Order: sequence, then C-alpha cells, then structure tokens
Amino acid sequence: MRVLLIFIFFTSIIVTAQVGGEKSYAFLNISTSARQNALGGKTLTLLNDVNQPLWNAALINQSIDNQLAVNYSSYLAGIHIGSLSYARMISRRFGTIHGGIKYINYGMLTQADENGTITGTFSANDLVLSAGYAINLPWTNFYAGANLKLINSSISSYSSFGIATDFSLLYYNPYQSYVFTLVFRNMGTQIKSFNATREGLPFEIALGASYQLENVPMKWHFTLDNLQQWKVAVSNPSNQSSDLEGNVTEEKIGFLNNALRHVIVGVELFPENAVNLRLGYNFRKSQEYKLQNVRTFGGISFGFGLKMNAFKFNYAFSKVHTASNVSTFSLQIDLDKK
Repeated sequence: MRVLLIFIFFTSIIVTAQVGGEKSYAFLNISTSARQNALGGKTLTLLNDVNQPLWNAALINQSIDNQLAVNYSSYLAGIHIGSLSYARMISRRFGTIHGGIKYINYGMLTQADENGTITGTFSANDLVLSAGYAINLPWTNFYAGANLKLINSSISSYSSFGIATDFSLLYYNPYQSYVFTLVFRNMGTQIKSFNATREGLPFEIALGASYQLENVPMKWHFTLDNLQQWKVAVSNPSNQSSDLEGNVTEEKIGFLNNALRHVIVGVELFPENAVNLRLGYNFRKSQEYKLQNVRTFGGISFGFGLKMNAFKFNYAFSKVHTASNVSTFSLQIDLDKK
C-alpha cells in the first residue's frame, strides 16, 4: 500500500508540474506556501508575503524586510515537505535580498532486486536552495527580479545536481487596484544526472494578475500557467467509452477545454484584516482528477489566515490526487516587531 501511495504521489506531481516530455526536478513546481495553495497553487501576485518570491522574484522589496516564514505539508505515505523563506534589506540604495530552502523527504522505501526479492530499505529526498534579488526599473512602475537555484536530488546511493534561474517582470502601482506579472521559471540544466542522460528541467512561463475590488474587502487572483506549451490537456481514462465490440474511444478534448486548463483562479476575503478567508480553483486539476459518477472535488482548495502582532498563521486544504488531501501550514514572523 505504501508503494502504491508513493507511486500516486509521484504521478500527481508529474502531471501537475510538467505537461509533456521527460523532465527532472518536478518538485520545483510544488508550492509549500499555505496562502498560495489555498488560492489554487500557483498565485503569483501576493504582495508583502515573504514566501511569494520563491515563485516571483520581482516581488522582493523592503516591505518583507526581516520577515521569516516556515512552511510544512504532510503528504501521503509519510512524505514530508517543508520550506523556509527569509528577506533582508541590505540598504535603501542596494535593496533587499531573499533566500529560501525547500526540502522533500520521501521516507524509507523498500529496496528489491529484479526478481522482487526484498534486499533492504533506502531513502530519497530533494533539496533546493535559492537566492533572489529585484530592482525597480528607473522612473517606472515596473520591477524585475531573478532567482538563482541550486538543486540536489538523491535516491539511495545515487544523486543528481542541477542549477536553475527564474526571471520575472512585475507592474505595480500602489495607487492602482491591479497588479500584473510575467514569470519565467526553472531555466537551467542538470550538471550531474542519475545516469549518463541529462534531462530537462520543468521550464514554465506564466502570467499573473490580481484585482482589489473597490469598497469591497475582496481581492481576486488570476494565473495563466504553462504558456510555453499550448496543449496541456491529457485524456482522462475515466472518461473513455467503449462499444459492444470492445473498441475504446478516448476522451476528446476541445479548444475551450484545453484553454481553460491553463487557468487558475483564487479569491481572498478580508485580505487586510486580522482574519481572512481564501478559495481557489485549478481547472486542469479538476478535469484530470475527475471520475465517472463520483464527486472528487478535484481542483478546489481553500484556507484561512490569522494575524496576531508579529505572527501570521496560514492554513490551506487542497487536493493533490483523488486518493489524497493535503494540509499546508505556514507561520510568518516579522522579526522587527516585539
């Protein structure tokens, strides 16, 4: 059962993090922020959030100076995912730098030979270290940011090492109610592979936007992901049909269905209050997790946030697979407050 759950987990992150071809380090596209996960998993426009620069470096600024965030998710089959984010303003002239760590531990797995004979156990884990910086383009409301990421993955006695960069551009005016951003993530290569064959990284282009409603305590977030590849739809085996002769017809996915699978929507209620609520919907997950005659609620996520002086606590509930739900916990601390 444990092996089955491990397989389900890897399948779900591969489907979520890449849309075709052989890619390594798919875990780079797993969010560990409770606020981000509650809003659909790929929100790119969270201002004043020290976790967000892990996905959008252009949001690094002095408003997150000396803030620390610790995040944790417990996945199925004893898989543990954690991350840490911290930002520090060096000076008003130089600006702010951001650092992050993300770690995934898959626990102890059973080792067997080609005949299925159990020979022992082994461990597997992934690690990524990141450093980021952003600048305000002179005399504009545009900001540009970049992350440098060092990646390590190990399975038993085998290991792999890679390097990647992110680049993002953000439009933000504090006197306007909307924000726009363009993000290029995971541009890089494997330096050392598990075998002689180097695999590509899960490169992604995404557009993000947010809109704060006037006179209503509600903020909308929109993301168009995987813009580097138009066709992201994969036929769901649960939706295939067969005739009396046993001929199987796969699900046909039209233009609109495929287009919607690029869309992620999230909404925050009372975003600036001590207590706020969040709801997200990922169209692609909702289609890929769908089962016939069964309500899976795939693609739906929700959560809440609490502010208490120097502390911010966030929680998210989301679906990563029809067989599993995931809870994510985040604690953000403003180290300048007492």
